Amino acid sequence: MSLLTALTRNVAETSPNAEDPRLRTRLYSLSRETVWNSVQQVAALQPGWTVTKRDPVEGTLEAEARTRLLKLVEDVTIRVRPASGQRVSVDVLSRSRVGKGDFGTNARRIHRYLEALDGTLAPSRT
Repeated sequence: MSLLTALTRNVAETSPNAEDPRLRTRLYSLSRETVWNSVQQVAALQPGWTVTKRDPVEGTLEAEARTRLLKLVEDVTIRVRPASGQRVSVDVLSRSRVGKGDFGTNARRIHRYLEALDGTLAPSRT
């Protein structure tokens, strides 16, 4: 991440073709229910996170994450959706509530979360 980006961007999100490979949509060859359950469990274990909303029908989980140093509240949204070929996709959005730049905090948060989720669901990642 460039310094300019770190100083001017306060949001990060996954996408299928993200330039940063850590921020690519995750695909799992598992049932939606299995992935949804793991998404919730991993979110509940993230340091500084408080899950504020779960919608199993929509496959959306919302959480508030506090930064370590200043204890600022940032918003995290995780979406679990059916994907092609009997797969399930997971996308994550992390957004700071204040400031113009996050120094890469949101991207790192997403990366840590997805790394933990991959560790739980790794054999089924495609």
